[in-house]
Parts: sequence; structure tokens; C-alpha cells
Amino acid sequence: MMHGTAATVVLLRDSADGLQVLLLERPRHRGSFAGAWVFPGGLVDPQDAHGGNASGADADDDVELAAARRAGVRETAEETGLALAAPDLVRLSRWVPPPEAPRRYRTEFFLAKAPAGEVVLSPDEHVASAWLTPSEAFRRQREGTMDLVPPTWVTLHGLLHHNTVAEALEAAAAAAPETFATRQLSGREPLVMVWAGDAEYPDAAPPETAGRSDPARRHRLVLGTGGWSYQRSR
Repeated sequence: MMHGTAATVVLLRDSADGLQVLLLERPRHRGSFAGAWVFPGGLVDPQDAHGGNASGADADDDVELAAARRAGVRETAEETGLALAAPDLVRLSRWVPPPEAPRRYRTEFFLAKAPAGEVVLSPDEHVASAWLTPSEAFRRQREGTMDLVPPTWVTLHGLLHHNTVAEALEAAAAAAPETFATRQLSGREPLVMVWAGDAEYPDAAPPETAGRSDPARRHRLVLGTGGWSYQRSR
């Protein structure tokens, strides 16, 4: 059962070291994603739904997406003090938690160029912030000083090959937003998360044909203790 919709905003800036993203550290002893470093974002509130005038069966997604954009703008301001406008947000992806997750929120991910200004954290939401290149975030995770959750990790991985904000935004605007409906493979050590396109994805095909056409196809994240590995067939 889906409990609602959320929005996540990946703020980007150019630096001498390359493309950087803003990551925020959650409190370690309370709230969702305790201790993890995440992007700004949160749940879509009733106030975010106001202003949607589309109607009809095909318009529901447009209304929901518009509400998610407004939520992304509002949450970014509340959590960082940085002001965005809805048109600043470029849609990147949609994340759907696995069925066994205790609370399931469909989350829209957006990219945005960070506006000028200092980051001012909400003390109720986060305890620290850092502007980092994706590679530096991965280095810190491998060292055990930064906790990343799979959606954050995969999003950072997708930004590795972009050198500038303009390049990342242009690529996102030109591509169709991807849906990551996560499934966890049971009985695996280390833990394996899979998405559509993987031969072992539960809904990849009818049971009698699943995986037979190309059993080597991969779209997964392997969460090994010595480092995570994102595997994707092209």
C-alpha cells in the first residue's frame, strides 16, 4: 500500500573540483533515515496540492507532479534556506519503495541549480551539511564516515560523468524520467536491490519466461561491506 507522495531536490553547483551536490545529515537517533546523508525533500502536504487545475484520467499524474514540485520548493526552503521556483526543478526520476517497506512513499526526484546564498539548516531536520562531488561522497562512504541510502547512492552515481551543472540539467531535461520500483532479492548476502531490466526482477516477465531470454541482464545495486556496486546492462 502506498502512503503518499514525496519530493526530493538534488541541488547542484559548479566548483573547482567539478560538479558538487548538497547533502544533509539526518539526526542519528530519531526520524526517517536516521544518520543518513540525504538530499533536501519531504512529503507532499495538502497545501502543495492547491493550484492544480487539470482534470480527466490522464491529468492525475500532472496534478501530482505539480504538487511534488511545489513540495520540493517548500521543503528546500524549510531545510536549507535556499529559495527556488517550481520551473527551476528538472524532473530526474521516480522512486518506489519495495512492498515490504513499513511506510511507502512514491518520491519524485528533481535536479536544480543551487541559488546564491548560504545554507541555513533547520535544526529539527538536519545536523550538518556538505557540498561534495559524487566521487568524494562515495569515498567517505567507503571510509565509513558517510551513510548513504540506495536512492541517494544511485542518483550520485548517475551524476559521476557530468562535469558541470549545465551539462547535468541538459541531460536530465533531454531524457525520459526513469522509475525505480525497488525489489530486494531474498536470501542474498550481500544484500541485492534490483530494478526493471534485471533478469531477476520479480515482474520482469511471466514466470515461465522470466530471465530466459538474457539471464545475464543486470540492473541492480549490490550492497557489499567492502563497497557498493551498481551493475547495469546496456
